Amino acid sequence: MKFNRNLQLLKNKTLVMKLVFSLLFSFSIVQLAAQMPGGGNAQMNMGRLYGKIVDSKTGKPIDAASVQLLQNKFDSVSKTRKDVIVNGQLTLPNGDFSLEGLNIMAQYTLKFTAIGYKTIEQKAGFTINRNNTGDMNQMLNSVDKDLGNIKLENDVKELGEVVVTGDKPMLQLGIDRKIFNVDKNIVSQGGTGVDVMRNVPTVTVDVDGNITLRNSAPQIFVDGRPTTLTLDQIPADAISSIELITNPSAKFDASGGQSAIVNIVLKKNRRVGYSGSVRAGVDMRGKFNGGGDINLRQGKVNFFASLGLNQRKSISFGETDRTNLADQLDNTIFTRNRNISIGLFAFGRAGFDFLIDNRNTITLSGSFGGGNFDFTDQNSIRYDTIEPTLKRIYEDRFTKGINEFRNAGAQISYKHLYAKPGKEWTADVNYNKSRSVNDQNIFSSRFDNMWAPIAPEFVQGINGGGNNSLIVVQTDYSDPLNENMKLEGGLRTQIRWFQSFQKNFLNGVYNPLISNEFQYVDYVHAAYATYSQKIKKANLNYQVGLRVESSKYDGEQIGKNLLYTNQFPLAFFPSAFLSKTFEGKQDMQLNYSRTPLFPNKNLQTKARTRS
Repeated sequence: MKFNRNLQLLKNKTLVMKLVFSLLFSFSIVQLAAQMPGGGNAQMNMGRLYGKIVDSKTGKPIDAASVQLLQNKFDSVSKTRKDVIVNGQLTLPNGDFSLEGLNIMAQYTLKFTAIGYKTIEQKAGFTINRNNTGDMNQMLNSVDKDLGNIKLENDVKELGEVVVTGDKPMLQLGIDRKIFNVDKNIVSQGGTGVDVMRNVPTVTVDVDGNITLRNSAPQIFVDGRPTTLTLDQIPADAISSIELITNPSAKFDASGGQSAIVNIVLKKNRRVGYSGSVRAGVDMRGKFNGGGDINLRQGKVNFFASLGLNQRKSISFGETDRTNLADQLDNTIFTRNRNISIGLFAFGRAGFDFLIDNRNTITLSGSFGGGNFDFTDQNSIRYDTIEPTLKRIYEDRFTKGINEFRNAGAQISYKHLYAKPGKEWTADVNYNKSRSVNDQNIFSSRFDNMWAPIAPEFVQGINGGGNNSLIVVQTDYSDPLNENMKLEGGLRTQIRWFQSFQKNFLNGVYNPLISNEFQYVDYVHAAYATYSQKIKKANLNYQVGLRVESSKYDGEQIGKNLLYTNQFPLAFFPSAFLSKTFEGKQDMQLNYSRTPLFPNKNLQTKARTRS
């Protein structure tokens, strides 16, 4: 009897628990419906679908895979039903994705895509049984659904013949330039731009660091714009690549004459997050060099900075044996030279890119450089003549001096990208200012063939230097008309102020007759257009262009009241480039540029005396 009573109580307790769970479930559904206007038949946006996308073979997560949530809806315009994207995202680096705020009463289709993988689709939705009086966790899990690992298979059919190279080649050939990638050249690390140029084909560098390209001194550009810097003032570690433009096209300033262009491309990157490097080295003479760079990309701001410091010591020796023929008298001069230069220079660069949106960027950057170099130069000279009184003369010439330079520059630029790939418009203003000081004293003594002094020691003092300022305002437009054709154009204004002086002293007394001070200002206004096309069947590339330029030059010989003026009111400079690729990876190039169509008519030159 007691057993039957306990059994009845247990049944009653179970019935009560079922009733409680039913009430809780009903109350939850009522609460969900009450959250949305319209009652229980309204949408309840509390669903969540999540999971992970992985490689089907390796099981590794796939980063930046696309997850699209589609819903079939009625289109009032076409009067038909079609799939519409209602949610979506890219997977995280660990392959995870999570779509939230979904309608628990709707049915969806999930679409998963990734580069190099097959696209897959699967149905998705939420199943809620209002009559379920079981586990509450099961009910809640039905609106928070884990889809598990979504496995994507490699799509090998999408790949044709692909050549993957991990590094850029050391030398690349463009239609109007050769590109030398400095990152491939570890020999010049820790040096200057001159050391880099020693390893560039077709460029000649002499013992004094002077470079020639096509038998002339080239113009130096930095990031595609003229600069007052010289190659020995730029550390090799700051250089990304060097572009050799042996025959400049209509895109470049025609006032440079026939000289080539060496364009220095400095390092900068836009990787998201923090990145940087530190470097240090020592040369064979115990001089140190070092530097570092940092890049910070957060949100819409990309900050970059670099700093380099170099100690330099150079020692050079030389001998010269020369014979002069004059008035039927043979004169020979033998010179032995030893030069030592010790110095320190620094170079820094900093700036930031402000990414207004995906297609508009403003960049502001600045650079500075400076250095001091002390040098000594010892010359031992022997003169041999056939004169009976003085057959042999010895001369000792000792030079002691200092070279200093300072440079500063600033740039602001704007870049706009169009929806069409490769189409862009840029505008920028560049300003560079530099000054230099070159002071030296030369001590000379002469002796006869018995090493007896011929005359007292002679001292020549030279105080030299100068200032240089350059401002360039330029805008460029580039439009790839199609896959094989491209149109470019632009406007440019350049103004340069230049001043140099050399004051000579003989035994401490200033000599104006052999001294000089000169200054000038020149203006260049130009417009250009180029058209290039690639003919694939013939393996042929060509580019034609025309530059229209107006320039003026005003110079003055200070202290001598002499004025100089050169003017090109309007001049035309066409250019043409042709590149042909043969079998066996052989290329041939032909080009023509920099010839005024009407030189005699346009050139106006005047020299006058200041009144």
